Amino acid sequence: MKVSQSPWLLHYDGSSCNGCDIEVLACLTPVYDVERFGVINTGNPKHADIFLVTGGINAQNEQVVKQIYEQMPNPKVVLAVGICACNGGIFKECYNIHGGVDTAIPVDIYVPGCAARPEAIIDGVVKAIALLDEKRERMKKEGA
Repeated sequence: MKVSQSPWLLHYDGSSCNGCDIEVLACLTPVYDVERFGVINTGNPKHADIFLVTGGINAQNEQVVKQIYEQMPNPKVVLAVGICACNGGIFKECYNIHGGVDTAIPVDIYVPGCAARPEAIIDGVVKAIALLDEKRERMKKEGA
């Protein structure tokens, strides 16, 4: 896989049980080493290329997720990790859960699981990197 530049990833935990967050952190350990793909974690949406969201969307975090998404420069890729981020999961019938991430912002890649396994998360990140490169190429062609 050819990566034109190191993608920066921003992880946001919505209303989750933290199971997927633990697995996302496991991806950073030497056992899985997601950074071998050039991924760099950031806390600043203005530097992020990939927005990784765990947990569902509720009334308290919907505006936060939208604001983070809007602050990210184009092109950007959104990765929903875990069944709660994909569709609300076991909490989707709760009064305060609106559903998955796609109820607030567009999602490019879904990684289901409860909790999502590190191998699945890394597969999603690799797909996100490939999609990011496609979007960059498309922007170059449209801008030329």
